[in-house]
Amino acid sequence: MEVKVFDNDVEKALKILKNKLSKSGLFKELKLRRAYEKPSVKKKRKTIEARRRLAKVQRRKVS
Repeated sequence: MEVKVFDNDVEKALKILKNKLSKSGLFKELKLRRAYEKPSVKKKRKTIEARRRLAKVQRRKVS
């Protein structure tokens, strides 16, 4: 991932980088990997996330 700095505006570049990283899911992944997650809990979390994604797609199709 790359962010260009224009006119020595590092603060703005950091803000853009942080936004890109959060959208890519890196922060969420790091948080999940901090502690061990049992396989049963991991499977349950994945199914809940899949349901959320599916519901979101369906809401967008209706609108």
